[in-house]
Amino acid sequence: QLQLVESGGDLVQPGGSLRLSCAASGSTLLGYAVGWFRQAPGKGREGVSCIRNFRNSVERTNADSVKGRFTTSRNNAKDTMYLQLNSLKLDDTALYYCAVRSRGLPCSLIPEEFESWGQGTQVTVSS
Repeated sequence: QLQLVESGGDLVQPGGSLRLSCAASGSTLLGYAVGWFRQAPGKGREGVSCIRNFRNSVERTNADSVKGRFTTSRNNAKDTMYLQLNSLKLDDTALYYCAVRSRGLPCSLIPEEFESWGQGTQVTVSS
């Protein structure tokens, strides 16, 4: 059974950077769309980014709110996905989750379309 564990969350000042990791166990991530989501206090879960290795190409999707600031990458050998967060803003403060869709489905930023979730890692942007 696929399990996901996020790490890398921290307290950072506005304008700073972090790299979040999503490590998989129990199954490979190859062929799965892996998404990053976040949830701020009192708000719904928001899709941030998604990445999928599809045949010989990489599919990526990013929310407008993070385009140009957040980027995804993955290390297939380690079955780990990364979310690089740059130019962080106060509004980026949230609990960040990674999740996977059923194998073979394309990227999405809709939380309800994802099945397996990690426990989350906290990102706090504050001066």
